[in-house]
Amino acid sequence: MTTLLKNAHILTLGVFDRIYQRGYVVVEGDRIAEVGDMAALDESRRFDEVIECSGKLLMPGLVNAHTHTPMTLFRGLAEGVSLLTMDGWYNTIRLLELVMTPEMVPASVEVACVEMIRTGTTTFADQYFFMDEIIPVVEKSGLRAALAYGVVELDDPAARERELAALDGFLESINSGGSGRLRGWVGPHAFFVDNTPATMAVERTLAQKYKTGLHIHISTTGEEDAYCAQHYGMTAVRKMDELGMFDQPLMAAHALTIPQEDWALLASRNFSAVIAASACMRAGADAAPVVGMRAAGINLAIGTDNVCNNNDYDLFLEMRTLAKLASYRERTPGALPARDVLHMATAGGAQALGLGDQIGEIAVGKKADMILLDMGEIGWGPQVTNAPFTALVYSVNGLHVTDSMVDGRWLMRERTLLTLDYRAARARQDADVQRLMERRRAHST
Repeated sequence: MTTLLKNAHILTLGVFDRIYQRGYVVVEGDRIAEVGDMAALDESRRFDEVIECSGKLLMPGLVNAHTHTPMTLFRGLAEGVSLLTMDGWYNTIRLLELVMTPEMVPASVEVACVEMIRTGTTTFADQYFFMDEIIPVVEKSGLRAALAYGVVELDDPAARERELAALDGFLESINSGGSGRLRGWVGPHAFFVDNTPATMAVERTLAQKYKTGLHIHISTTGEEDAYCAQHYGMTAVRKMDELGMFDQPLMAAHALTIPQEDWALLASRNFSAVIAASACMRAGADAAPVVGMRAAGINLAIGTDNVCNNNDYDLFLEMRTLAKLASYRERTPGALPARDVLHMATAGGAQALGLGDQIGEIAVGKKADMILLDMGEIGWGPQVTNAPFTALVYSVNGLHVTDSMVDGRWLMRERTLLTLDYRAARARQDADVQRLMERRRAHST
């Protein structure tokens, strides 16, 4: 299958970082075969599919590097609570998770996937349990994903044994078959907070065994550093390094309070900080020092976190929030340039997920993961002064996205979803929430 997308305003981003005012892309199979200016295209050539893109901006699909897709089930149930503290998380979300059942998961994952497709995300990183329920929905969606089995042990030996066995089985299953769009990761919920060093050692070994990475939460309130200072006389980052936790790729959500003296160490490791600005703001937490960490050489990506913390999956809105929060924190206008924010949402996320050689830019040989946005909508003009980088970060949102492609396959065309049924999923989710609340009331009496 060969597809020509022509007459698009193209932002390649990535290494070449070219802008074509009137460009074209040729897709062969699941990869980009050509990118160039329309003036260089022989329009007499034949293609299986020709897409007219006049008035549209074509760019790489966005990478949402930290989500918990089943938690759309809990949207609205943690208002006014900080989920970045152990107490806040346990007494709201964890108590709901203890009464949820596997059949409540698929509809909520489908809702999450639809929201991401609709707003321009083509790749995401998830961290949760019930993976047997999550995988089929993500496979059906057509999205690319790094799915981390979430391990929560809370120093319970029985839970540790059960969860580590489930993690091993999950990695064996997902990484030995499937479409290749889905990859299994190790998902310790949080080091030193609810995963002990003994568990961490096994998690690291499993990551090495299956040649994959670890997806965690870190430095949301300083709990890990306080624990490690008391027990080991060093910061959490230093103790993690001593334990060999950076021997495999490690992707850490939030990274709000990592001490500055640890930045150089992290920059020298295969480490990525995933910034979820909306989540930290809603929790009343510190803003991540993104400007300093980026200057230190740490790879940065963007995540929405769950929709109890956020409460949406629109990564364009998340880029805007992050850029504004960085300026507010630094007391400097434009502290994080719009182009750098776009890098975090594309190539930075791709690098975090170990996919930097496959996605994150419009370039020959890369996977055909791309989105189109309607430049006739509000927010773009005047185009002579409102540069596309600035417009994408500060002026438009995910509802400007009209088309989405992953692996050369359309997931959405002209705002019509092609792989999932949103209305049916919403109806099932509403019924699931009713059952969840009934079970919560029964267990609280």
